[in-house]
Amino acid sequence: MVSACLLGEACRYDGRSQRSERVLAALEGKAVVPICPEVASGLPIPRPPVDLRGGTGVDVWAGQARAVEREARTDHTEDFQRGAQLALEAARRFDVTVALLKEKSPSCGSQRVYESGVLRSGEGITTALLRSEDITVVSDEEL
Repeated sequence: MVSACLLGEACRYDGRSQRSERVLAALEGKAVVPICPEVASGLPIPRPPVDLRGGTGVDVWAGQARAVEREARTDHTEDFQRGAQLALEAARRFDVTVALLKEKSPSCGSQRVYESGVLRSGEGITTALLRSEDITVVSDEEL
């Protein structure tokens, strides 16, 4: 499973992609399941940037943190959780054991995420769910 933005899909919050030639080269010859949990949940492109508040993705699943728009403070926690559940369903459907996801994303970050506007150690909402189901999550920055 791979973050769709890394494959060139213009699905980021700002309407751009994060196409990565390094990622594409690493995936050559491999079966790939593209995913953007945020778009899968129904959020638009573009959309306001969202940060985690009160913790990381693990804390969101524990009910201790939220996914909130930076400016308007609109809570999108349920959208992000729905997108994570859809990613997990796709992973199960296609027998995914490894996910290569975009670092720093509130959904896909696997080492660092923005929490209340500050880049901190931690994982996003989708990463936390996938890892809880024993799916290995790797950052695009690890390649």
